[in-house]
Amino acid sequence: METIAPLWLWGVFVAFVLAALFVDFVVLKKQGAHAVGVKEALNWSLAWVAVSFVFNGLLWWAIKDTTGSTAMANEKSLEFLTGYLIEKSLAVDNIFVFLLIFTYFAVPPAFQKRVLMIGILGAIVLRTIMILVGAWLLEQFHWILYVFGAFLILTGIKMWWAAGKEESLDDNPALKLLRRVMPVSKRFDGEKFFTVENGKKIATPLLMVIAMVGLTDVIFAVDSIPAIFAITKDPFIVLTSNVFAILGLRAMFFLLQAAASRFHLLNYGLAVILVFIGTKMMLIDIFKIPVAVSLGVVLGILAITMVWSAKTAPNT
Repeated sequence: METIAPLWLWGVFVAFVLAALFVDFVVLKKQGAHAVGVKEALNWSLAWVAVSFVFNGLLWWAIKDTTGSTAMANEKSLEFLTGYLIEKSLAVDNIFVFLLIFTYFAVPPAFQKRVLMIGILGAIVLRTIMILVGAWLLEQFHWILYVFGAFLILTGIKMWWAAGKEESLDDNPALKLLRRVMPVSKRFDGEKFFTVENGKKIATPLLMVIAMVGLTDVIFAVDSIPAIFAITKDPFIVLTSNVFAILGLRAMFFLLQAAASRFHLLNYGLAVILVFIGTKMMLIDIFKIPVAVSLGVVLGILAITMVWSAKTAPNT
């Protein structure tokens, strides 16, 4: 698995992630359980975006210093930005599912922050494994690109047809399986994952929520990771753009929670993006679409969808 990133940049990336997790698990933990407001969520969202851009600037400088090529540095920086934007966009759909899970289990707002903190940690670990395995597969078997491309196209078509339909967890097979393998209390016990009822230790609904959030993220990663591999085969850029987008997921959740209805058409835009990226993958040996063009298409689709959503948003 070859990467153009120098070894020291891997160390910087790990330091960034550890510092971010320290802020989430140590600094913010001191705040205790509380409902996150829009202002707090907006400030943190802007902070995470700023950190991501700082790292992208560092990536540009590192590539320029290592290769001596400004053109190469520009290309890799664009690859990071495009991958980051794709993951950030698809994460919005992920957030809508999180909202559905929290609503279904009636999770108190004060407990939602901890669920997302743990969910993000699990997502980083699982996605790192998936990206490294995916990079190895692409290195060994070039034809897998066509499998990924076809999968993204089919996923996009499925997302388009499912957009706007009412979602429910009642018939979710993963939820049914979890309920079979673990007895679950009908009440929350603070932020605890286990409680004692009738002398027996059983799971609280919060543990079930954590499990559902984790399973959901894995499912969405199957879509987003191949989409970023369509932009670049460099595992470092795929991993870093993915992880930096995830680090801001908690803040973005609380930011979008208050305005979910205003993005009611976003799934249509995400569906088109997946079909475009899948098509790009399928054509890679015939015609390679420039990264700048891919970035422009993704930005354009998102902009059109956002404006369309704002103009047709239902009155609340």
